[in-house]
Amino acid sequence: MEQSGYLEGKVHFFPVRVYYSDTDAGGVVYHGRYLDMAEHARTELLRLTGREQVQAMTEEQTGFIVQSLSISYHRPAYLDDLLLVKTSITRQGRFSMILRQEFSRDSEHIAVMEIKVGYVSLEDGKPKPIPQVWKDLQHNS
Repeated sequence: MEQSGYLEGKVHFFPVRVYYSDTDAGGVVYHGRYLDMAEHARTELLRLTGREQVQAMTEEQTGFIVQSLSISYHRPAYLDDLLLVKTSITRQGRFSMILRQEFSRDSEHIAVMEIKVGYVSLEDGKPKPIPQVWKDLQHNS
C-alpha cells in the first residue's frame, strides 16, 4: 500500500495509526485529533490526483479553505488502533465542495465528518473554480 493511501474508483482510503499524542489521559482519541487525521487524508488524496498543495499554492496561488464542518462520533478509538479514513466528494459546486470522511476500525464505524471547502485565490481570497481533476472525483451514489 502506498504511503498516500489508495483510490478505489472515486473513493480514497487512508490508513492512520493512533499514537500516544492523539489520545487523552485515558488512552481514548481526543476529539480534535480527528480533524488532523481528516486533513492528512485530504492532503494525501490531493497528492494522488497529481495536484499537490505546494504546487497549487506556489504556481497558481490557489488553495482550499474550510468553510464548515460537522462530525459525529459513534465509538471511541484507542491508542495503537489502526483506523481507515474513507474520503469521498459528495457534492460540488463551481467554487466549493462537500466531502464525507468516515473513520473505521476493521468494520466498526468510529466517526463521520462532513466538511465543506472552498477553492480560493491566496492573493485576494476570492473564489476560484475548482480544478477539473477534483470534479472527476465526485462520488455519485
